[in-house]
Amino acid sequence: MKIEETYKESIIQKKSFDFALSIIQLYKELAKSNDTIILKHLLRSATSTGANVQEGSAGQTKRDFISKMSIASKEARETLYWIKLLSESKYYNKDLQSYYSDCSELVKILTKIVKTSQAPLLKT
Repeated sequence: MKIEETYKESIIQKKSFDFALSIIQLYKELAKSNDTIILKHLLRSATSTGANVQEGSAGQTKRDFISKMSIASKEARETLYWIKLLSESKYYNKDLQSYYSDCSELVKILTKIVKTSQAPLLKT
């Protein structure tokens, strides 16, 4: 079942949602045969990134928007940490480079959004 969109998503909303979906699939694949402690951290931070983007998109004020996008950026950076830890620990026999690249792109976009949004506020 696919839920129909009733509004046009921004690029960051689409990318963060798609990334969260890919992490959910990765979690389902890797959790079948291994310990899931680190995977649960990865799942939480990756899905939290998109949730904060969605929440920020409905921010009541510019500062609210910036706050939520900043939290989303921090969650994405945490996700990078968990991906790197999983990859370098070699606990799972899976190439995680594409996940790391996708998440790095989210971090770059979110950092740009936050900096661009903060610029007018810093002038006052």
